[in-house]
Amino acid sequence: MKNDSHSSQLAGHPQRNTAISRTVTISARVVMGAGLFALWTAGATARLSAEEATDIPKLQNPFSVAYLKANLVQTKPRMIYNPKIVDQLKRSISSDPVIGKLYQAARLEAYGILDQPVIQRIKTSNAMLDVSRKLLRRINMLGVVYLVERDKIILDRINLELLAVSDFPDWNPPVYLDVAEICTAVSLALDWTLDELPKSTIAKAKKALIEKGIQPSWKRKDGEMQFAWWVNHYNNWNQVCNGGMIAASIAIAEDDPELAANTIKRALNGIPHVLNENYVPDGACPEGVGYWNYATSYAVLTLSMLETSFGSDFGYRSYPGFMQSATYRLMCGSAPSGWYYNYADCDDTPGSGGDVILAWFATQAGESMFYEKTKFLNPSKNIGLSYMTGAALAWMCRYKEKSNEKPPTAWVGKGRTPVAVFTGQGTNGYYFATKGGCGAVSHGNMDAGSFIFELDGVRWSIDPGTQSYMIGEQGFDLWHQNQNSERWQLLTKNNHGHSTLTINGRLHQANGYALVKDYKLGNQPSVTIDMSPAFEAQLQRASRTFTKDSDSSLLIEDEIKPNAKTQQITWQFITQADVEVTADAAILKQNGKLLRIANLSHPQRPFNVVSLDPPPHKLDKRMVGLKRIELNIPVSKQEKDSFKIRIRLNGQEPGDKQNNEDHLRYENGAHLGTKSTIEIGRRFASSLLAAEKKTSNVSVTDTARTNILFIALDDPANKELVDKLTKKMIGGLAR
Repeated sequence: MKNDSHSSQLAGHPQRNTAISRTVTISARVVMGAGLFALWTAGATARLSAEEATDIPKLQNPFSVAYLKANLVQTKPRMIYNPKIVDQLKRSISSDPVIGKLYQAARLEAYGILDQPVIQRIKTSNAMLDVSRKLLRRINMLGVVYLVERDKIILDRINLELLAVSDFPDWNPPVYLDVAEICTAVSLALDWTLDELPKSTIAKAKKALIEKGIQPSWKRKDGEMQFAWWVNHYNNWNQVCNGGMIAASIAIAEDDPELAANTIKRALNGIPHVLNENYVPDGACPEGVGYWNYATSYAVLTLSMLETSFGSDFGYRSYPGFMQSATYRLMCGSAPSGWYYNYADCDDTPGSGGDVILAWFATQAGESMFYEKTKFLNPSKNIGLSYMTGAALAWMCRYKEKSNEKPPTAWVGKGRTPVAVFTGQGTNGYYFATKGGCGAVSHGNMDAGSFIFELDGVRWSIDPGTQSYMIGEQGFDLWHQNQNSERWQLLTKNNHGHSTLTINGRLHQANGYALVKDYKLGNQPSVTIDMSPAFEAQLQRASRTFTKDSDSSLLIEDEIKPNAKTQQITWQFITQADVEVTADAAILKQNGKLLRIANLSHPQRPFNVVSLDPPPHKLDKRMVGLKRIELNIPVSKQEKDSFKIRIRLNGQEPGDKQNNEDHLRYENGAHLGTKSTIEIGRRFASSLLAAEKKTSNVSVTDTARTNILFIALDDPANKELVDKLTKKMIGGLAR
């Protein structure tokens, strides 16, 4: 058993009141509107207090011109690959089925590029990530094939791509993600072609890296950085943009060592700000698993470049929480349904191919649970190549399994956006995940205390996920995250669209961080989240505890201490299932499966069902059959004592289909007094006793109602069963 206090969780992680996919598809969702750009460029530096700028773990940073000249590897390739790694890749192509399959797929794509037009600068919105990402993908495929085969046709095509992008008038510095991705692509192209491109192309590409890549990041306007607000920022832009600048600096180091050394030094000073936010202490990422993939892909590229160029990762691996973040990615990205735990701006599902970034973590210690071998061996048409496949083969060809340890069945990642995941060991696909945090983090929503729950192949409680960023370019302010920002009108962003608590019908406090208060692991894991900051003055305090009390149930206990302003507590459950409300429960039906939401604490108050299809706002994402199950509990001004809301989610035990059908028929009170109902009641009562013997979690409400049924029927044949149920009921009430 492990317990972590509220205070210990915050050590080294000062409070901050800030307002501010899939890897292969994230470019379609990172299209920023003018509102986002204005938000992140206007006063971004001011969001970091002086305390935060210094009181965080640092990376090693010895960079100077002298250090660069003395330590930079002179032979090529030196970025991600070196000659030894290239030799290992060549051997693995024929000896390792995964590497062979990925390489052949990359090779097929590389030769297919020869029939396509060279890259063009096409902007359809504020960003042009489709262009920069396409270039990076092309260089990954073409470049790795050239490293292996040295085919002049491939070299000639890389030459054309470099000439085309070098002729772009600029690389779109207002959205520096574009610049960074292009810098990475151009730098890898120069390195992986081993100085065998025409000298004029090499000179032109290096000039473009300096003038269109690095120098705009140093440009100042009115005393502030004009474009490089991301240097010390705490979201994914930091890792991507600083990573791109490091790549470009290595590529031009011999031509301008001072610019290169200064830029790498600035990057290594700036990157800890996002590492501290996204990984400390246990690897749980505030931006969600989709942006973990994006940001961490650049972390892995960057440290790999540094290692092959300078012989050191400068402390990246040992940064608190960084290596542990692979477990976060695994736990949040491998639900039995195939979905992500899709909080924040995260796609619902990963791609069909294996995760090459997770595979980097697998390579470090030979941990097979991080190596998605089955996905990597998918049929070619479903292989779903990452746009970073060329780089990824450098670490994947060195993977050797040393451990077949299984993922944990209970995991809690602390920090200012804590995440907890409980899974099952049976065959019914038990999966529960919850989070704390607040709305005012990068890509954050008002979803503190929300949860998803899967059982029997159904995601019963859902997170509505992300929606198109393009509404930010239609006059809607999607990106500001102050308390009264327009963003919170959307169901995907506010607490009314999440399975959490709402007080007095109001929004959560945007900058109120809900943190892990306590947790325990083991066979019946639990986690308690302090929800009080999410409600500010609406109540005195609130906490939410989730307990996996069996392999087919989840107990949710909310402890509420009202104040004079507390008028109503609303317990919420977001679902797409069909719902039938009974006296003290809600029965959910989906895909031939059943889930019972039992109201243990307030059985006199029925659940309400609110349809969210169509959704309330014209710009809301529409989800077929979406609805909110509510339990509304009024609170009088005189009520001062704490009280609990206790809800249990009960699914069917594996192979227990008959019991669920009997349960539903019993709940609906079909034909009381008939012989068929007596038999149904007997079977249902027996199943409750059997469940009690196995799990000790049968609810008092179920026991009491079954007992009442038998007493009402007054059937002598049930006397022994009635006696047992009565004892259980009395014992339960005593507890």
